[in-house]
Amino acid sequence: MPDDDFSLFTEQMQGVRRIYVDQADVGKSKPNRAEQRLRRENAQHSIATITVDGLSDQFVIDVGAEDALYWARDGVQDSQLRRMKAGQIAFEGTLDLHGMSVEKARTLLREFLTEALRLEIRCVRVTHGKAARLDGKKPMIKSHVNTWLRQHENVLGFTSCVARHGGTGALYVLLKRHMLDGRDED
Repeated sequence: MPDDDFSLFTEQMQGVRRIYVDQADVGKSKPNRAEQRLRRENAQHSIATITVDGLSDQFVIDVGAEDALYWARDGVQDSQLRRMKAGQIAFEGTLDLHGMSVEKARTLLREFLTEALRLEIRCVRVTHGKAARLDGKKPMIKSHVNTWLRQHENVLGFTSCVARHGGTGALYVLLKRHMLDGRDED
């Protein structure tokens, strides 16, 4: 057995392969400053373009796929809502939100209600679907529409439709009517 250090080292290193990587993994890389600045600017830009319409997602009331929905603002006559629930009040407009993203559904609902109010429509139908999700969570669009309609100042009430008009996948929505200037009241 050799005594010198080099011989001992050589003997111990038999079967060892050299590593040809000349950089150590020091963990997380430093952030790209330009990319961070761009992200911040884009975030500020997108916040500035959000329309404040009163239809908030801050608190969403989760509802089940088969839950029948019913809500009325204080002062709305029960008899009118019972007639609407029975499908006895004709709806004059309809909006289908099936398969849309939450943001797209919010925008279309806001525009639809604005147009219905402009035309002095009293009752509309909003089809939100039931969207029974595979992950077991509550239907997203149905839950959001339920929340948004409660927040809209011109919605007097809503109720799930009768089966022939969509059942628990759609709502009759009762709207305030604003008399147009120059129109005679009869």
